[in-house]
Amino acid sequence: MGFYREQVVPRIVEKACGGAAMTPLRDRVCEGLSGDIVEIGFGSGSNVTSYPPEVTRVLAVEPSTVGRGLGADRIAASAVPIEFIALHGEALPLADASCDGALCTFTLCTIPGVEAALAELRRVLRPGAPFHFLEHGSAPDPSVRTWQQRLEPMQKRLADGCHLTRDPVELVRRAGFRIDTFESFYARGPKPWVYFTLGRATAPQH
Repeated sequence: MGFYREQVVPRIVEKACGGAAMTPLRDRVCEGLSGDIVEIGFGSGSNVTSYPPEVTRVLAVEPSTVGRGLGADRIAASAVPIEFIALHGEALPLADASCDGALCTFTLCTIPGVEAALAELRRVLRPGAPFHFLEHGSAPDPSVRTWQQRLEPMQKRLADGCHLTRDPVELVRRAGFRIDTFESFYARGPKPWVYFTLGRATAPQH
């Protein structure tokens, strides 16, 4: 599984979550961010072209060296400085209240210690800072949820721990963020995999 996980999975993710069809959603989730942004699950940099000009630096968290390599051209061409700071979101080498915003896309489904990662985001965000997320997860239709539950064991094996049944809004809310807005919808594709949520939350005031 080492070779598959390290070499194959990042390429699958690049194909499944990248591409022109996702660009409008990535533009929307990045809109309104500014200053120093921490991005967990940077992947191959599919969000790079969507960063608004108000973003001054991206502090990227990504465990896959292959994923970073796939995004080398995007990173090199980025108008925003990108600094890789950590491999895992559960432990961020950043000071408390040191970031102006946070971003994650198609990441909360996979992080083993997702609660710890969200707690770290809370810690490093300044009070009142925005957290924008675009995720897939548990669908509202019982028949689709049943298939998600059936398929999840296979999904976790084939996609490096990716869950189909996590609820991103509830995860973010339980981590102590205020949910400001969110929109959930089916994108094009097989329904168990394409129930997306685009949300915006705010770090609590201390």
